[in-house]
Amino acid sequence: MSGSLPIRVTPRASREHIERGDGGEWKVFVTAPPVGGQANRAVCELIARRLGVSKSAVSIRTGHTSRTKVLAIEGIGEDEIERRLTEDASSP
Repeated sequence: MSGSLPIRVTPRASREHIERGDGGEWKVFVTAPPVGGQANRAVCELIARRLGVSKSAVSIRTGHTSRTKVLAIEGIGEDEIERRLTEDASSP
């Protein structure tokens, strides 16, 4: 089982976090710069932590050089991805 997650990335943010955008899309903010794959690695690590999966379970399916990306997440379905991110986003 695997799921996908479309996201919009903001590199060089003041802090790392994930939030739901006005249009319902997920926005991922990372402190890493978009050079040499640093921001991409930071995005995968942050998503893995928030979903409770290993770092190796998260990869970039499309958008390696774009701010708009689609992540592939192994071992978890799309409904569960949404549930976990929504719970995390509503936690204080």
